[in-house]
Amino acid sequence: MEAARSHFYAHGLERASVDAIAAEAGVSKMTIYSHFASKEGLFEAVVRERTDRVMGGLAGVEALDPEQPQKALLAIGEQFLTLAREEQTLGKFRSLYGAAATQREACLAFYRQGADRLISDLAAYLRRAHAQGTLQVRHPRQAADLFLSMFLGDGHIRGLLMLDMPDARENRALLREAVRVFIAAYARVT
Repeated sequence: MEAARSHFYAHGLERASVDAIAAEAGVSKMTIYSHFASKEGLFEAVVRERTDRVMGGLAGVEALDPEQPQKALLAIGEQFLTLAREEQTLGKFRSLYGAAATQREACLAFYRQGADRLISDLAAYLRRAHAQGTLQVRHPRQAADLFLSMFLGDGHIRGLLMLDMPDARENRALLREAVRVFIAAYARVT
């Protein structure tokens, strides 16, 4: 996975070579294909591994306390913001945006294991918080998309354009404000 991550980052999906990945990993090309079926499958696994850090997959979502949505959203937002601002992630965005017309499968894999998965996992948590009565969320998937989108503004665009990135203080301020706004919008009305 580390060799694949490195090659996809350096060369993009289109130019990354399974032969080179296998050589760097010290395995055969057939070993890679037996585990991942295709270069696109390997790419999807790399994206899935990165997004696991945000909420830890379904096990991580289940571990989030629906009684403490502010704490949960701060943790999710911090992990997502960190992931979205990493140069490797920004590099994937840049290369996929540039190859979208010719790399439909790669874009679909990135979406499925990235945005779609994170939105779905966060929506599952929001459903639990709604059922618990700590938040009032009529449309959990839409609310999850809105929450994560709050981190894809100015700093993300600056990162994509390889301009100066926000510092840690700015990131913390954005995180606190995004959670405050979200909680205010979805607080249980009593």
